[in-house]
Amino acid sequence: MSLPDAVIPCAQIVEKGDADRFRTVMAAPVAARAKLFPLYAMNIEASRAPWVTKEAMIAEMRLQWWRDVLEEIATASDVRKHEVSTPLATILTPTQAQRLDECIAARRWDIYRDAFEDQAHFDAYIDQTAGHLMWTACEMLGADAQAESSVRDLAFVAGTTAFLRAVPTLAAEGRIPLLDGTDAGVAALAQRALDRLTRPKVAKAAQPALWPAIGAGKTLAQVIRDPGAVAEARLDQGLTPFRLARTALTGRLAL
Repeated sequence: MSLPDAVIPCAQIVEKGDADRFRTVMAAPVAARAKLFPLYAMNIEASRAPWVTKEAMIAEMRLQWWRDVLEEIATASDVRKHEVSTPLATILTPTQAQRLDECIAARRWDIYRDAFEDQAHFDAYIDQTAGHLMWTACEMLGADAQAESSVRDLAFVAGTTAFLRAVPTLAAEGRIPLLDGTDAGVAALAQRALDRLTRPKVAKAAQPALWPAIGAGKTLAQVIRDPGAVAEARLDQGLTPFRLARTALTGRLAL
């Protein structure tokens, strides 16, 4: 069984834009790939929208385009044709489309140079981006609603880890990524995320949606020991081929 033709461009976008997620999807059953690739491709397209231009208005327009797509899906309107939006419309429910609209709206922070207002603002950003994405992926693959809280906890772990990896790039772009950029502040943020580390109990079919979090606990532990590794871009690889293979074979997340 191969991927539907309409999904292949989405797979190519993920392969080029998010190598780790691409590997997790390719390790999943083909039926899961047909759902995960369009979702992850949409996330890549939306997340890079603020970075392809220095004109805030153009970046806002790019994000709004995706918000319009999700509104069309949510309201069962005719969805504009696009290599990602077309297959995406076949897999999202109206509720999921509305949820992902919040994910894209949160990306407006990426356009501007303002710092996060406080810890609650940072937490909301991680939950609305990483949390919404992981829970939607799990839900699409059959996860029970009772698992949402634990999935979002794991997504916070993975999302914070990914954000810490991006700190050097954000700083180079003139952004203020951290509320407290001191070693103590960075270590405290990593510990705060690590405290939410969990292995959600989801149906076997939904487990591949959790795999982008593989190795996140190891990376956060490194940050706690050596917070300077964040600014110096010395963080170890979290999602290694070995950890992914072990997770796929045993069904236990290698965190």
